[in-house]
Amino acid sequence: MDGPDGRVVAVGMSGGIDSTMAVCLLKEKGYTVVGLTMKIWDGPIGRDAVKSGCYGPNEASGIADAENAAKLLGIEHHVVDLCSEYRQTVLRYFSDEYTGGRTPNPCVVCNSRIKFGSLVEKALLSGVRFDLFATGHYARIMYDSRAARYILLRGVDGSKDQSYFLYRLSQEQLAGVLFPLGGYRKEEVREMALKTGFAGCLERRESQDFLEWDDYGMLLGDPGRPGDILDPEGNVIGAHRGIAFYTVGQRRALRLAGMKEPYYVLRIDAEKNEITAGPKKYLMSDRLAAADINWIVPFKERPPEEITAKIRYASKPARCEIFPGPDNTAEVRFADPQESITPGQSVVFYAGDTVLGGGVIER
Repeated sequence: MDGPDGRVVAVGMSGGIDSTMAVCLLKEKGYTVVGLTMKIWDGPIGRDAVKSGCYGPNEASGIADAENAAKLLGIEHHVVDLCSEYRQTVLRYFSDEYTGGRTPNPCVVCNSRIKFGSLVEKALLSGVRFDLFATGHYARIMYDSRAARYILLRGVDGSKDQSYFLYRLSQEQLAGVLFPLGGYRKEEVREMALKTGFAGCLERRESQDFLEWDDYGMLLGDPGRPGDILDPEGNVIGAHRGIAFYTVGQRRALRLAGMKEPYYVLRIDAEKNEITAGPKKYLMSDRLAAADINWIVPFKERPPEEITAKIRYASKPARCEIFPGPDNTAEVRFADPQESITPGQSVVFYAGDTVLGGGVIER
């Protein structure tokens, strides 16, 4: 991030503390900064917001906060309408995955294809001039001159590290991106907001969820039809209301009576319209199959450090071995069994702080 070098940086602004402080840091470095804010909510769903999320009617207040922050910082600001792109890419993916019996990760798709894709492309096409794109993500980028490759690294603050959501970024995207907060801890960023007169950002709830409401059924084009819930031996023990409303590891809403211990969703078979449920011990597995893998560091050139993997954003990195297969597939074997390995979610590989790549869990 050292500079300036005459280049203009566009910052994706949400109106929150992280993106606002990213602008402050870039301005302190002497960069010329412009703000970009996505508009993705077009009000097609009659829902009131009940929590903070990325998609929902509260978007208007976020846009207003971003515009106000840009005004106070004295930078140019543009709102980029991506409603159509978001609906076609993220919402369609979300619906297709759930109705297919899988659990999607919309943040991964949104980052690679919307935030670092359509937002940048559409802003440039509309005439906004900039050379680099920056966000408030807690991650870092390093250029490996020996390998002539950009490397994605964890953020310094392990509790806020967001590299998991960024593993699908291409070399072209990484080459044009800055993460000003990657070397800071969250508390340092909070202190920065107080010192720079943006204490109001601390009062704004951070978006921790995808949706601003709890029931996502209205996003599903076809939530499916009722079907059987089976136990691990194949016996019918209950009924589900549609496979799109369930995910592996879920306990809530199974409505199974008379069980001696809690039952969880173990498997979802979209073709047979069946859900298998059982005790928690059946959720443990020491391996998975992944597809659609994006290697930031080619597997044959991986660093000598021990490889770990995360099977969801909130999970702890676990030691594993990777056995690459054809067509960007791989089998992953863990040193210790993992709980609730979920088809549709992402598995992301690390060597120390370096993100090697990741893929989509198939089974």
